[in-house]
Amino acid sequence: MSVIAEESVRGTGGSVFKEISADNDEDNQPTEIESLCMNCYQNGMTRILLTKIPFFKEVIISSFTCPNCSWSNTEIQSAGRIQDQGIAYTLKVKSIQVDMNREVVKADSATTRIPELDFEIPPYTQKGSLSTIEGLLDRAVAGLEQDQPLRNATAPEVAVKIDEFIDKLKKLKEGGFTLVIDDPSGNSFVENPFAPQKDEALSVSHYKRTPQQDAQLGIKAEDEEEKPSNDIDCMRNEVLTFNTNCPECNAPASTNMKLVQIPHFKEVIIMATNCDDCGHRTNEVKSGGATEELGTKITLHLTDVTDMSRDLLKSETCSILIPELEFELGMAAVGGKFTTLEGLLKDIKDLVSRLFRSRGGKRKGRCKMDVHIVLDDPAGNSYLQNVYAPDPDPEMTTEKYTRTFEQNEDLGLNDMKTEGYQE
Repeated sequence: MSVIAEESVRGTGGSVFKEISADNDEDNQPTEIESLCMNCYQNGMTRILLTKIPFFKEVIISSFTCPNCSWSNTEIQSAGRIQDQGIAYTLKVKSIQVDMNREVVKADSATTRIPELDFEIPPYTQKGSLSTIEGLLDRAVAGLEQDQPLRNATAPEVAVKIDEFIDKLKKLKEGGFTLVIDDPSGNSFVENPFAPQKDEALSVSHYKRTPQQDAQLGIKAEDEEEKPSNDIDCMRNEVLTFNTNCPECNAPASTNMKLVQIPHFKEVIIMATNCDDCGHRTNEVKSGGATEELGTKITLHLTDVTDMSRDLLKSETCSILIPELEFELGMAAVGGKFTTLEGLLKDIKDLVSRLFRSRGGKRKGRCKMDVHIVLDDPAGNSYLQNVYAPDPDPEMTTEKYTRTFEQNEDLGLNDMKTEGYQE
């Protein structure tokens, strides 16, 4: 049976407030405001305190107590903004002494789950609170118990099931369960008592919010209501971003994609992924058009260091040859790239490990740029900048050729039916 916890306005928050107040210096005393008690409708006292939680952030704690009916209530709010990413804490509760006393900040936007009991406290059903693991369980029990007298009178069968579930919740204080707190605002917190060392029982993950979660938090991007345009001219001037995961550390990352027109060539799609967590960066280029009817072989005679700054587009089907070094790099070794000639050679150097190191280390005198770079692309989608354009480049030749059957087979063209495919 899946149980949804009801909001509980009664709790033991006052004691938590007193403990935090005692930890602050004399200059940081709570502000007291006389306010109305919503239980007996007489005047009580609300105390507000701005405090810093170690290894977390500043929070605002408000605690109300009524001297007439002894009703009390504690709420917590983040003193900062909504974070750039959501956060999820997963705690394996094992040690009663350590884990039950862990400090927990649960924002009102957080979802609390105990998978072993199929128990969930949905977001915005409880006010934000500063408590402990034990306090969270007590508050959940109190929320279920507060309407039990009414259930016993109107729905006794439901009341019996709720009582059974309450007993299971109370037994969790003995340990042996998993607590998950998922907060898209990023403002919830579960204490690591071993900080700054790693907590083996606690795992923390950050994630990109969905548009629905942004809407629940009241975050609205500019021009969000505008429908995306399919106009190709608009796409050329726009950088599209979509969520993905880093290939190195698997952390949430974003990939940017843009349609770029290369002068005197064609349109290509450039995709770049940057990871803020580990700093990993990747870029990839895809041809924006179809496979050309003829293959292309571009040969550049390197004669000057300025040739290194030539723009270069290497498609994923292009192979690279350097005849003077008897070097050949197949098309599958390095993916599609839009870079400079120098950037391509650096990538090759990293891949082949010191590509230009001479045999035996005795050819250091041959550092003159007198080699040829050959880009052989049977798909015809590679490009090397002609710095003399629109005039011919005296150091570069471009040859168009008919692909062989084997090359068409590698490109998957032999089995591709482009005419009469609807029949």
